[in-house]
Amino acid sequence: MPALTHPPTDAARVDERGIVLVGLLILMLFMATLAMAAAEVWATSRQREREAELLFVGDQYRQAIRHDYFAAVSGLTRVLAARLEDLLDDTRFLVPARHLRRLYPDPMTGSTEWGLVMRGDRIVGVFSLSEAAPLKQSGFSRVDAASEAQASYKDWVFLFVPPAVRRR
Repeated sequence: MPALTHPPTDAARVDERGIVLVGLLILMLFMATLAMAAAEVWATSRQREREAELLFVGDQYRQAIRHDYFAAVSGLTRVLAARLEDLLDDTRFLVPARHLRRLYPDPMTGSTEWGLVMRGDRIVGVFSLSEAAPLKQSGFSRVDAASEAQASYKDWVFLFVPPAVRRR
């Protein structure tokens, strides 16, 4: 003969609901922790991508300044650009030259405004205006070796030094 069971009392139902609620809270805490860890990984990955883009864009400016300098027609004095816009449209020639495809925005600030390294009234380099601390501290190419162990992106300078003024 089957045993008779009695319906659960109100106290037993409250205990069951309390255990389920505690279980749900623990599950939500676990999910929030995972979400925070994923967000941190994503933010670090995004910062590394922007650093790589800064190195690429800075090198584009450095090469454009170099190309502009060496593009002088023979017999003319070589000069550096006075403005970044001059790298887009070099009117020293019959057919204007483009040493840079476009004015690239700074990947760290999102602005097209760059810090300029000037020699007199001429541009010899650019740098980011961001004062954030970089993740990358080593492993730079030879041309960017001065960027190693710098405190901010502002210290990553993309410089072209014309041969006539190189110091030994």
